[in-house]
Amino acid sequence: MSLPTTATDLTTAPIPQLIRRLTIPASIGFFFNTMYNVVDTYYAGQLSTTALAALSLSFPIFFALLAMGSGFATGTTALIGNALGAGDRRQAAGNASQGLLMSTVLTGVVMVTGYFTVEPLFRLLGAEGPYLELCLDYMHIILAGSGLPLIGFTLNGILNAQGDMTSYRNYLIAATVLNIGLDPWFMYGGLGVPALGIRGLALATIVVQFLGTVYLLRQVRRTGLLYRSTGARWRPHWPTLRDITVQGVPASLNMMTMALGVFVITWFLSRFSENAVAAYGVATRIEQLVLLPAIGLNVATMSLVAQNAGACRFGRVRTIVRTALSYGAVAMALGAVLIWFGADFLMTRFTDDAAVVAIGAHYLRIAAFIEYAYVVLFVNTSALQGLKQPAFALWIGLYRQLAAPALVFWLLTRVFDWGLDGIWWGVFAITWSAALVSVLYARRQVDRLARAEQQTDTTHAA
Repeated sequence: MSLPTTATDLTTAPIPQLIRRLTIPASIGFFFNTMYNVVDTYYAGQLSTTALAALSLSFPIFFALLAMGSGFATGTTALIGNALGAGDRRQAAGNASQGLLMSTVLTGVVMVTGYFTVEPLFRLLGAEGPYLELCLDYMHIILAGSGLPLIGFTLNGILNAQGDMTSYRNYLIAATVLNIGLDPWFMYGGLGVPALGIRGLALATIVVQFLGTVYLLRQVRRTGLLYRSTGARWRPHWPTLRDITVQGVPASLNMMTMALGVFVITWFLSRFSENAVAAYGVATRIEQLVLLPAIGLNVATMSLVAQNAGACRFGRVRTIVRTALSYGAVAMALGAVLIWFGADFLMTRFTDDAAVVAIGAHYLRIAAFIEYAYVVLFVNTSALQGLKQPAFALWIGLYRQLAAPALVFWLLTRVFDWGLDGIWWGVFAITWSAALVSVLYARRQVDRLARAEQQTDTTHAA
């Protein structure tokens, strides 16, 4: 079975065309992923404030648990892309099948770890009594179905490695629409379904993820990479599992630093007021929408770099990075203008508290000058992951999410007494410094490989 057309020309088609073709569906997909969470948040708020708080408190914990699956899926994508770029379809199939085996094992790890840790973690975050009960009602159902998103991440990674961004986009669009109907049905009951409350939100998520996993599995099967005849291995193949682990562990740990980073900045903000915490929460939702093109570029860059690196076309890798950064500059310039001039209006779409609006709008006007730094950081980190150099993402994540915030926020708020501006400008300084380091490191790695490619071509020509 041959690969779809979109999977066979990532090493030959014009790069600007490829980036647009991969980035746009990926960005649309992540938009609907954001909307899916908004739907859950809305319906939780219809139940009660306590239910809304329980859902909010559950998110970073479940995100940390899923970080393992997401990271290993990233590693699988890089390995498959490199194999396809090198023309080794059997190796690509072997990587795909072993990646799915790995995600199945991780399901057990996540379920067991989650079962024994969620209650202590909720208590650590202040949940007690009915609040704790709602948190556990939601998370126990989510954990029971945790294998679905983990396997889904890997299935999507297999598709991404072949340049297929539309399948996951289609799944996320359908999931959001379906969730709008399932959430109230399962929450309030009807048509033979009992009223489940917050457990209904969790069950709706499981149903949607099950249907999505079936759809993604169908799409992956169509590529032919899951058949034994094309090289798939359905028993543990330790060299391949080792390669996936080497690629996946740093990416997983990097994802975990993001969850921990949320706790760090929230802790510093809570030293000021609840309004500051609320304002930052609203402002980051607005930022997430502005950064959708950056996330799309992130996915596209990794897929393109992985295949072109596998084909030893490092000159194209350099062009891919530069083109992605150029597109990102245009998108973030538009986003920066939007949040600079529309900061107050955008904040009032989420809250009518004047103090929260004022704090959030002030942060957004500073954030307008930060957004492109995220593009620079995401694109260069993705390029390195596509080159099978995942360790950089972990080290820069530890710096950006944990080490630098702990030091910089403390200095600016406690020593220099800048107040909340110390945190806002601290985010600016930390993000831009991380972005500049990523540029220097990634450029050095890509240029080194490009020079080696040129020398090889010169040798062959002679």
